[in-house]
Amino acid sequence: MTQTDGLRLRPPLPADEVEAVRAHAELAADGFVFLFDWPSPLGWPGYLDRLRRQRCGLDLEPGRVPATFLLAFAGAALVGRVSVRHALNAFLENEGGHIGYGVRPPYRGRGYATEMLRQALVVARAEGVDRVLVTTDDANAASQAVITRCGGEYCDTRVDSAGQPVRRYWID
Repeated sequence: MTQTDGLRLRPPLPADEVEAVRAHAELAADGFVFLFDWPSPLGWPGYLDRLRRQRCGLDLEPGRVPATFLLAFAGAALVGRVSVRHALNAFLENEGGHIGYGVRPPYRGRGYATEMLRQALVVARAEGVDRVLVTTDDANAASQAVITRCGGEYCDTRVDSAGQPVRRYWID
């Protein structure tokens, strides 16, 4: 049994606000957005409702696609998050992909990202995504290894909207 065996993905709940906001601040230091569009003028309850509506494809803002946002827990510890986009638009096809994930700094290097991506692939398949695009920064060797461990095959490298190289992988 590995430490990732008990990892579970689930939607954020009202009780997760403090820890999720803490994770958001931690990852902001790395230039990574943990909670999309946070802080929200609607507060945490309105934010959760927005995520629910986005999952259902309701009232999507321009440039958004239906997506499932999930927090990753190892026991009681919030270790990261995944976002599973149910479709691609031009932005996601170039640099965002179907699945985005992030692990909080204290939990990195323990296999959580690999298990999170494996579970997110199941969610993507359940949403009808048969061929999954996953992207990562060109300099992020750890993420490249995670994607490869989960069956990712390198496709190409493109330039993102900030002018940085992004590696694209397909998982069948």
